[in-house]
Amino acid sequence: MTEEDDQVVCDNQYVANGADDEESFFLDVDILQNHGVNVADIKKLKGAGICTVKGVQMTTRKRLSAIKGLSEAKVEKIKEIATKLVDPGFVTALEYSEKRKMVFRISTGSLELDKLLGGGVESMGITEAFGEFRTGKTQLCHTLCVTTQLPGRNGYTGGKVVFIDTENTFRPDRLREIADRFNLDQTAMLDNVLYARCYTSEHQMEMLDYVAAKFHEEPGVFKLLIVDSIMALFRVDFTGRGELADRQQKLGQMLSRLQKISEGYKFI
Repeated sequence: MTEEDDQVVCDNQYVANGADDEESFFLDVDILQNHGVNVADIKKLKGAGICTVKGVQMTTRKRLSAIKGLSEAKVEKIKEIATKLVDPGFVTALEYSEKRKMVFRISTGSLELDKLLGGGVESMGITEAFGEFRTGKTQLCHTLCVTTQLPGRNGYTGGKVVFIDTENTFRPDRLREIADRFNLDQTAMLDNVLYARCYTSEHQMEMLDYVAAKFHEEPGVFKLLIVDSIMALFRVDFTGRGELADRQQKLGQMLSRLQKISEGYKFI
């Protein structure tokens, strides 16, 4: 991780990989109630951004135990039930290769950059843009807010965007200009971008819980999550070499959370 302005573009591209696979990913945690988990505990899980059984499986026991009101015994019971409800995850390489065919890409708005990226920003993963000041990182983020809404290859129909701003760099007027370039209605385009301003690294992490809940409420609607920039607040909240290890640990936890959300809800 560089010390320069870094941004993470998480394009959450939802692809239907078949009814069974989709059901596995989007099995609501409410189903745990049928297996002896009370409604209050399910509500606590949702409050922490864990809205699917797959999300429970992706979350460590340590993090579940950190949720207020969930004892170790309750966590063990919830994990045990989730393991029974969700397939362990083993598939043949042939089956996985078929799933990979469902992965598609969002254009960056630049043909040459798309070529370097193999066709654009890939779904179900994290793409990091880094570089010096005024090299176009934020401009790329703004452009992706618009191009995400355009139909693409492999049946991609476009979708909405979540933009988490940590440096007050988001400018709707820039989106209007980009929308004109791609012949999109400015009002409709702006209405498809959900914006939030973060002020601390802790707030940034908490915002991911809201994002996960939003993606669960509207599965397949949001295709892209942008954090601009992911490093800025960490550099402010953790200063000096004495806090470097703690900073990197918290940053690693955030990246892990982003990856799980991206895979769990099939977006970039």
